[in-house]
Amino acid sequence: LKATLQLGTTGSIANMFSRLSISKAALPIAAAGIFSVRPATQCSGEDHIPAKDYGWSHHGPLASYDYASIRRGFQVYRQVCASCHSVDKVAFRSLVGVTHTEEQMKKIAESYDIADGPNDIGEMFERPGKLSDPLPGPYANEEQARAANNGAYPPDLSLMVKSRHDGIDYLVALLTGYMEAPAGKTMLSGLYYNPYFPGGAIAMPKPLMDGQVEYEDGTPGTETQMAKDVAVFLAWAAEPEHDDRKRGGLQFLLAVAFALAITGFYKRFRWSIYKTRKISYTNKYAPKK
Repeated sequence: LKATLQLGTTGSIANMFSRLSISKAALPIAAAGIFSVRPATQCSGEDHIPAKDYGWSHHGPLASYDYASIRRGFQVYRQVCASCHSVDKVAFRSLVGVTHTEEQMKKIAESYDIADGPNDIGEMFERPGKLSDPLPGPYANEEQARAANNGAYPPDLSLMVKSRHDGIDYLVALLTGYMEAPAGKTMLSGLYYNPYFPGGAIAMPKPLMDGQVEYEDGTPGTETQMAKDVAVFLAWAAEPEHDDRKRGGLQFLLAVAFALAITGFYKRFRWSIYKTRKISYTNKYAPKK
């Protein structure tokens, strides 16, 4: 029995050291995984180039949107993008206090003819737009959109920033990435080469050119400036609660910190009588002096 116990103990110790040696061997691998840093460059995909990070000012933990850029982006959308794409998740009233005042946005809404109805005799009619209306799209339905674009369907841009892997960076790269197809790349009729688009062939022609939009605030209307501004506008359209969410998160953290401070003070005050008291013991059977 003694030999059996000794053998079992020896086996347990050997097993323990074997596991320890394996753990030591795995330490460099684990450390490399923990402390590895994502490289600044990424490998390109099989059929397109990934967009790089342009370092947007609103990506900070306490940063807000550039509202001047949102207003310029809305102007670019109305004058360029709205001829093919819609943003039907955005209403005119959502832009009040963001890009324009209420009176300015009412005038913009009234410049659109909105299909409404039926009226008292059952017919559809057109009326001036109201703040409660969503921004109207260029086409009545998908079939009309495809017929006007050689079978290609221009997608709605309301959530485009959220629906693409690189988000706002992808939009800027796509809008500014048009170029001549490289040698050996066959392009079908009606398609344009853009290395940032999956497959490299996109049905949308180059939408932006220098000087295409004359900004109201005097900002030079370069191609990159227009791409950046309309991308910021679409980022806001996809996440209009962005600033409120960050503000609410900061208020929550401050409230939690205040509650922790009050709780810590109350704990020290409540338990101070127990932590500062002195307890002494006497032996009642000890002989009296």
